Amino acid sequence: MTGQSLWDVSEANVEDGEIRINVGGFKRRLRSHTLLRFPETRLGRLLLCHSREAILELCDDYDDVQREFYFDRNPELFPYVLHFYHTGKLHVMAELCVFSFSQEIEYWGINEFFIDSCCSYSYHGRKVEPEQEKWDEQSDQESTTSSFDEILAFYNDASKFDGQPLGNFRRQLWLALDNPGYSVLSRVFSVLSILVVLGSIITMCLNSLPDFQIPDSQGTPGEDPRFEIVEHFGIAWFTFELVARFAVAPDFLKFFKNALNLIDLMSIVPFYITLVVNLVVESTPTLANLGRVAQVLRLMRIFRILKLARHSTGLRSLGATLKYSYKEVGLLLLYLSVGISIFSVVAYTIEKEENEGLATIPACWWWATVSMTTVGYGDVVPGTTAGKLTASACILAGILVVVLPITLIFNKFSHFYRRQKQLESAMRSCDFGDGMKEVPSVNLRDYYAHKVKSLMASLTNMSRSSPSELSLNDSLH
Repeated sequence: MTGQSLWDVSEANVEDGEIRINVGGFKRRLRSHTLLRFPETRLGRLLLCHSREAILELCDDYDDVQREFYFDRNPELFPYVLHFYHTGKLHVMAELCVFSFSQEIEYWGINEFFIDSCCSYSYHGRKVEPEQEKWDEQSDQESTTSSFDEILAFYNDASKFDGQPLGNFRRQLWLALDNPGYSVLSRVFSVLSILVVLGSIITMCLNSLPDFQIPDSQGTPGEDPRFEIVEHFGIAWFTFELVARFAVAPDFLKFFKNALNLIDLMSIVPFYITLVVNLVVESTPTLANLGRVAQVLRLMRIFRILKLARHSTGLRSLGATLKYSYKEVGLLLLYLSVGISIFSVVAYTIEKEENEGLATIPACWWWATVSMTTVGYGDVVPGTTAGKLTASACILAGILVVVLPITLIFNKFSHFYRRQKQLESAMRSCDFGDGMKEVPSVNLRDYYAHKVKSLMASLTNMSRSSPSELSLNDSLH
């Protein structure tokens, strides 16, 4: 590559009205005025170079004898670039990889805005879809892996009863108590537990009504003795339920690491603490203030409603959704905080002199919170026209802010609900016969892989097949 200077060659090419381009062996002559229509592109800038270094920054090589610029790029995609220079529009064929095409036009300095309307929607949709599939694949992979691990942990816990006194009997009781729907016995026990929980909650609510309160000798309203009987029966049932589960638990050390077992414990602890407090107050009148603690603890009985999570697939799915949706919940709170801060200041500025209810920013925070969440108590309302317009914007913004993260959270809830249903189905189909005794002599994963195969197949059918699912199914075979 010797001869005249590159600046002279560039000038000669422009004067001749064309330059020679070699893209990976694909050679074309291009008129300079065609390229200069788009001076911000790579070929357009090539015509404006004034030195060898500048030219070689834009192309991979230059032959000053042939006056040919060489680019080490994919020759199959360059015709699309040529079409752009001639028509000013980009077109994307369906068989093209959109990411390779995107990288190619980025190299040539062509913006995606030049993609024609007939191809724009499909192009951008195909670019977004792999990201969504990647998220779905990751979510499905995590869910499938988690499901697989939960099944294996379930079988591992069941195998711990082997070799223990009354191991098979304790295992059947453990399955009946911890897995509603596993057998007829577990269903009956689950129905009784639900009835006791509901009875306890209903009794607590009815006891707050004056018609069901019986005054004592001093005229102080007290509990109806019939309600006390129901309460004591409920506490006895809940205590028996917790003790029975603990007695047949495969691992005592891990028993209270289960959130459902902690809920069972917290449903009875307030009663026993209240009992102790009342005994102390009766024996020591100077500690009468402790009676207020007992009253607060009695109100904690409402949390017994959480015991229904053990018997409800929906509640357990809701718990898993909240656990794994902390980012979406945080995003929702962030959006609301920003909106509340902005609209509260605007409302304060407009209404502080006309409305006593909105005379301070904290009061405006309350109003903005009620408005953005579309609750609308109506205790504080703007009176001016500008304030009403601000309220309208606040309500509309609140609807948009709440809807966006809620959709993501709902999708996750649906995902976890289907997964929980499949897990329950797999656990109900488990057969713990004599084969459990063979578990210690083989690899647990291999031994029970065929039992999990149906669960994995169901999980795969619930969503689009992904590489992670296929590899998992192959490993099970």
